[in-house]
Amino acid sequence: MPSIPSPGLADAVPATPPERPAPQRRSMTAIAAVATLGGLTFGYDTGVIAGALPFMTKSPQAGGLGLTPVTEGLVTASLLLGAAAGAAFGGRLADRYGRRHNILALAFVFVIGALGTALAPNTEAMVAARAVLGIAVGAASTTVPVYLAEIAPAHARGRLVAVDQLMIVTGQLVAYSSNAALAATWGGGQTWRWMLALATVPSTLLYLGMLLMPETPRWYASKERFAEARRTLLRIRDADAGTEAVDAELDRMREVVEEEKRTARTGGGWAELAVPWVRRVFCIGLGLAVIQQITGINTIMYFAPTILQQTGLGSQAALTATIANGVVAVLASTFSLYLIGRVGRRPLLITGQLGIVASLIAIGVAFSFHAEPGTGASTLRSYLILACMLAFLVFQQAAVSPVTWVMLSEIFPIKIRGLGMGAAVLLLWLVNALVTFTFPILLAGVGGTTTFLVFAGLNVLAVAAAAKKIPETRNRSLEQIEEHFRTGPSGPSAPAPAA
Repeated sequence: MPSIPSPGLADAVPATPPERPAPQRRSMTAIAAVATLGGLTFGYDTGVIAGALPFMTKSPQAGGLGLTPVTEGLVTASLLLGAAAGAAFGGRLADRYGRRHNILALAFVFVIGALGTALAPNTEAMVAARAVLGIAVGAASTTVPVYLAEIAPAHARGRLVAVDQLMIVTGQLVAYSSNAALAATWGGGQTWRWMLALATVPSTLLYLGMLLMPETPRWYASKERFAEARRTLLRIRDADAGTEAVDAELDRMREVVEEEKRTARTGGGWAELAVPWVRRVFCIGLGLAVIQQITGINTIMYFAPTILQQTGLGSQAALTATIANGVVAVLASTFSLYLIGRVGRRPLLITGQLGIVASLIAIGVAFSFHAEPGTGASTLRSYLILACMLAFLVFQQAAVSPVTWVMLSEIFPIKIRGLGMGAAVLLLWLVNALVTFTFPILLAGVGGTTTFLVFAGLNVLAVAAAAKKIPETRNRSLEQIEEHFRTGPSGPSAPAPAA
């Protein structure tokens, strides 16, 4: 499509083509509600397996799959490996075919994967279906935040992307709650099939809802389809702002696209990393992914019952106490919606990391307290460790996780936004798998004190890296962020402009 002349987009693109009706408006609330169903599905699919596994370990005659410890681990890990694969290509597909198109396709994959797990006749089929489900999880974790970031105005972008993190932990809580309800009311050997089948509900709603949602204007602009970008902006921006504000926003997008055309060495892709400032942004994104997982968040979410049982708490009490993790994660993520709109990304990330270091040290110290199993002192130690775990979740879910996903969705330049997000999330899932694999080995081999102090030491290094390298992006448009990296100072931060 020919480029638009430079005197101004308002003159170059008509307000509404006379042969086409005015587009129906879509509010940010409606867009977020629909798109973040991807996060809800993501959370449900990662959380539901905890309740399904005990039923799946039963013999086939009793309604299960006869899982052994090895196949139980394989069933659990297959989703993580699928997610890594989904993250690897999900971003590139979103760059090529569009964010909305990708989400629609992933909703269909979610449904297929969920049905596959619910109907799996044997372990092999379950592993394959979980891997398919993981592909959708990984690709959605790259695409949904980018979709939200590109469609939101600058002042609301942080809160809108943070909603996705809230929906992920909400999905996990829904999984925990529905598992408990189904086990209590049904309790048969086939209960696990109903647990897994429920994942089709948010997936179907995601597909139907996205049919009504627009593509992002920034993706249209990246393809030089400026008329469609303008038409989308008219659908999603406040009508009171007028067409002048829309034209000004579109002009900024066009300037960035034209600048990239002048400076790009290729048509995009990995070769763009030859450009020093692009390579710097790419490395910052990878660093954010490592920081988010090296906190040990998934040691708490996946192994909380194991941790509490090792302190001497009974199995049923440990399972019941773990529900508090889901509740606190949701409350903290809700609070993050307030924080992310009022506190800079960089200070919020560093504060969260410092809180995590303190919580990990506290857990390690609490593990060192010696108490005879079954005594009041043992129970007190167990609940002290639980309290420290909940404090950890507050700092993680209110600060570190939302900042990570928000910044990953906004720092990459438009030409490699999908690629950069995909690479960062791929690394995130690989670190997740590494931490998940090594944690129980460390816990059994060297004990809780040493294990959690090792994580605390790693996070001290992460705090130092974040303080030196992570920039501030709050209240900047995506175009201003890109311009800052292209022409700004090489230091970690510069004052953000006023909203």
